Amino acid sequence: VQLQASGGGLVQAGGSLRLSCVASGRTNNAIGWFRQAPGKEREFVSAINWSGGSIYYADSVKGRFTISRDNAKRTVYLQMNTLKPEDTAVYYCAADLLLESSDWYPDYWGRGTQVTVSS
Repeated sequence: VQLQASGGGLVQAGGSLRLSCVASGRTNNAIGWFRQAPGKEREFVSAINWSGGSIYYADSVKGRFTISRDNAKRTVYLQMNTLKPEDTAVYYCAADLLLESSDWYPDYWGRGTQVTVSS
């Protein structure tokens, strides 16, 4: 499984960004997003299973971020609204066959994309 993330950038607080993660190779995966801020551990953000029937969010992003997928395009999206400076981090997409909870340890990782939210 290969994953390519894109869509990061610099945005003011209150603004929006949409991240994309394109999967190649085996494509019937659950795909999700993690983030890592400077000096902090990597943390789970959101994930969606292959059918889209199971979705999980970290409490810190609920109500602001929306994950979705287009399997025909092999792409998962993370729509991020009402961004806050504390959302600043490198965002990584990840994949695995199974997704059963937000306590998720996927096997496959893409390179990160930087999201910077200015105050």
